[in-house]
Amino acid sequence: MADVTRIHGTCVARGEAGVLIVGPSGSGKSDLALRLISKGFVLVADDRVEIAGGRARAPDSLAGLMEVRGLGIVRLPYVSDVTLKVVISLTPHPERLPKPERHPVLDLPVVHLNAGEASAPEKAALALDCALGLVTQQAGAFMA
Repeated sequence: MADVTRIHGTCVARGEAGVLIVGPSGSGKSDLALRLISKGFVLVADDRVEIAGGRARAPDSLAGLMEVRGLGIVRLPYVSDVTLKVVISLTPHPERLPKPERHPVLDLPVVHLNAGEASAPEKAALALDCALGLVTQQAGAFMA
């Protein structure tokens, strides 16, 4: 991969569309990814994500591996690379009606979520649907 950006985060995919989850250590990146996987998403990368040309993948040494707190490192089915569509930035107190935001390096829409909320996986899936144009908004993160 030429011009690779390396990000501390986790990436999952639904079909050909990738969701990059970022946040501080211990903020719930892998936990949210695990809950998304239980809803039909597939692992792309955990802990470190390599991005080039808008596509995300795991470093070869970490492909298919996921750290699950309290359990350890497990091997899961994964896809080798995917086109990123949205960035989920984990924060304890997301805004109620956020303004649109783009990732400064990746130029993708950014949505702030609290990974600890029970509805976080549904919100992440809905954010992907918004990024793909499958769901429209009246106000919020995807309004121009």
